[in-house]
Amino acid sequence: MMIDSGLMIGHFQPLHLGQMRSILAAAGQVKSLYIVITSHPAPHPDFDITLKDKARWLQMACADLPFIHLHISEEIALPIHDDFSDVAIDVTETQAKLTHIAHELELPDDTALFVAENHPIAQEAVKSQLSMPVLTTPLQSEFNSYAIASHPIANWAAIHPIARANYTKTVAIVGGESSGKTTLVHKLANYYGASFALEMGRLYVVTDLGGSELGLQYSDYGPIALDHAEAIRQAKINATAPVTIVDTDFVTTQAFCEEYEGRTHPFVDACINEFRLDYTVMLDNNTPWVDDGMRSLGSAEARGRFEQLLLDIFARHNIEPHLIDAPNYDTRYHEAVAFIDKYIYGKAL
Repeated sequence: MMIDSGLMIGHFQPLHLGQMRSILAAAGQVKSLYIVITSHPAPHPDFDITLKDKARWLQMACADLPFIHLHISEEIALPIHDDFSDVAIDVTETQAKLTHIAHELELPDDTALFVAENHPIAQEAVKSQLSMPVLTTPLQSEFNSYAIASHPIANWAAIHPIARANYTKTVAIVGGESSGKTTLVHKLANYYGASFALEMGRLYVVTDLGGSELGLQYSDYGPIALDHAEAIRQAKINATAPVTIVDTDFVTTQAFCEEYEGRTHPFVDACINEFRLDYTVMLDNNTPWVDDGMRSLGSAEARGRFEQLLLDIFARHNIEPHLIDAPNYDTRYHEAVAFIDKYIYGKAL
C-alpha cells in the first residue's frame, strides 16, 4: 500500500545516476517525496559546489516530477563513508535530526525515511529504535558515491548530465591572428570528445557586419563578449567530457578593442573577471601568416605588438597562460594534449 510521504537526505555532490535511480525507486512508493539536500563535509577541492548548485541540479532533473519536493539545509551534518561495514549509528543523534527535519518541513506523522538497503539505518536493531518508519531502495552497486565524489573526472559517465557543467573544466586557446587557434580547438574537441565554444568575434562579423570588419566599432565589443559568454555557458551545459574547449577568450576581445579603438572596454573587462575560465593555453605568434580576408595584423611588428598586448592584459587580471611556442602545428597539438592530460585528467607527463 502506498503511503503518503517519504523523506530522503543526501549530499548529492555530485548528483549521479545511481542517486537518481534511488530517488525514483523511493518516489514509486509514496505520494510525495521530500528530498533534503545537505552540505558535503569533505568537498572536492577542485570544484566549487554550493547548496544552490545542487538544488538546481535536482530541480532540473525532477522538473517534470511534481510529487518530488526539494529542500536545502546547512544544519544537517551527515558523515560520508567509504563503505558501511564498520559504521555505527548514533540512534539518539539520528532521531534528533529526523525530528528536526520533520518539524521544519511539517511532514505528516507517517512519513518514512528512505535509505539504501545496505545502509546501517536499515538494520532492524537501529530502525526499530527510530520514531520514523524506515524503507529501503535497491542497492545501486554499479555506482559508488564515495568514489564518484572523490574522483569525479574518473567517474564522469556516472555524473548526471545536468550536473556535468559544474565538473567540466574550461580551456581557452588564445593567441594572435593566424596562430592556429581554431584548428587546434577542433583537434582537441575531437581528441577528447569534448564540447566547445567558437570564437564569437568572427561569427559576429558575419552575422552583424556583413562579413567585413570595415564597420567594426567600439560599441560592438560588448555584444561580442556577451555572445561569447553565452556560447561558453551552452558548451558547459552540454559538456560531453571533463574538459570544454573555448576558442579565444575575453582577454583576446579586450586586446582587439585596445588595438583598434585605443581604449579599454569596461564591460569586456568585467567579463574577464566574472566569467573566469579555468585554464588558458596561449599560442606564440610564430606560425606562418595566412590572410583569410578577415585578418589585418600580419606584419611581424603588428603580430609582436598584439602578443605583448595579450600578455599585458593577462597580467592586469592575474591570469597566467600556459605558453606553447613550438612553431610546428602538430607539436603544438601534442603539447596542448599533454597540458590537458596533466592538469585536468591528472595524468603524469
